Amino acid sequence: MNDNIFQHFFDAKKNAANHFVETELGEHFTYDGIFNLSGQIANVLIAEGLKPDDRVAAQVEKSVAALALYLAVVRCGAIFLPLNTAYTDTEMDYFLGDAEPRILICDPARAANLSNGIYKTLTLSANNSGSLIDSTKLQPSSFATVHRNMDDLAAILYTSGTTGKSKGAMLSHGNLLSNAKSLVKIWRFTADDVLIHALPTYHTHGLFVATNTIMLAGASMLYLPKFDADLIMKLIPRATTLMGVPTFYTRLLSHPHLNREHVANMRVFISGSAPLLAETHKEWSDKTGHAILERYGMTETNMNSSNPYDGERVAGSVGFPLPDVDIRIDSEAGGIGVIEIKGPNVFKGYWRMPEKTAAEFRDGYFISGDLGRFDDRGYLHIVGRSKDLVITGGFNVYPIEIENEIDGIDGVLESAVIGLPHRDFGEGVTAVVVRKPHSAISEAEIKSQLDVRLAKFKQPKAIIFVTELPRNAMGKVQKNVLRKTYDTYYAAAV
Repeated sequence: MNDNIFQHFFDAKKNAANHFVETELGEHFTYDGIFNLSGQIANVLIAEGLKPDDRVAAQVEKSVAALALYLAVVRCGAIFLPLNTAYTDTEMDYFLGDAEPRILICDPARAANLSNGIYKTLTLSANNSGSLIDSTKLQPSSFATVHRNMDDLAAILYTSGTTGKSKGAMLSHGNLLSNAKSLVKIWRFTADDVLIHALPTYHTHGLFVATNTIMLAGASMLYLPKFDADLIMKLIPRATTLMGVPTFYTRLLSHPHLNREHVANMRVFISGSAPLLAETHKEWSDKTGHAILERYGMTETNMNSSNPYDGERVAGSVGFPLPDVDIRIDSEAGGIGVIEIKGPNVFKGYWRMPEKTAAEFRDGYFISGDLGRFDDRGYLHIVGRSKDLVITGGFNVYPIEIENEIDGIDGVLESAVIGLPHRDFGEGVTAVVVRKPHSAISEAEIKSQLDVRLAKFKQPKAIIFVTELPRNAMGKVQKNVLRKTYDTYYAAAV
């Protein structure tokens, strides 16, 4: 049996002529059409020397061709490496040097800066053009899907590290397939579902949680390049499901046409990648009659738990462990502790970091770094993070990386970066800065220098100046004190 996840997608399609994707421009793509394009791209990649287990890095805008590229890479038995389009050239240098891809696919505007002769560079733009697509015109659509086992790698997704060094989470065909199967089952997806897809596809939420689940169900998607409240409201009567981050729901709540009648055709609204405020959960329920279904996942594990499809969806909870997933709390007497996860969804380790991988597992359980607790009914609640991770708009940000950049700016003595509650983003990246004596450096000056060094989602939404940072007896900055002091900063600014 071929355990290549593409083979499972191919076998699961109910009808090759069924609509799979519709774009905002009204373009329609069938399963047959997407699979044929993936075959052509796979033949291009093979012609460029791609072999099983080689890496293909992709920093491209969201498009139907980019989705076909993902399918093509896994069909080839290679490893897909999606990279955030906001990453700067400096950041890209690290990822490409660490992953050593055989092929890089990037936007034509980035090609000159990213090409270095070590790997083959092909281009793909948001309008489905570029050298990659030009090359497919000479290639057949047929392609024999390469045989893969469950433990063979399908993708590497980079996640931030506590030392500022990003780690590549190695995800196997079995990891992705097991999770997609579970989500189809517990969220009741069928070929009749229509998902509004407004998430980025360089992130596990948009690429794996959304598209893998839809393909395994043989369902279809309304495929949007980005979140657009007006467009989503226009499409809701044609859809059955929406997957989003809390920002989606807070902004839709402000739309004048949102009401129970408008969402009557919708089956379920799903939220994840950042904490959903209980306030948002209640407002949405009051206005639409739907309780948002919140779930819990990580780059390293995909989805771990979910509120029930049937039954109470508890605000502030991420529900119950998925089938075949075991979650335990490292604590005494059932209190708060570090969440540890075991199951077929858990990644194979960090790329070329065996010591880091070994340190993150205990008795076969992955040590998530998230703090949580189970309530009396078995619902899991996430109460914090043990490593000061900031989750903003669904993206993981580790403070040390931003702090290193800020501390290197002339006029800055030191800084501490924290996440503060933010209605739109879950958490807002916030820098608390101490100026050097006689320095008058401003918030605008610091932000200007960070603009060319860090991706937009990592850049502080606000900079707070203080005379000194709070420290404990050992001299460690007390970020908990800062978070408590400025807890209502963004709420007060509204």
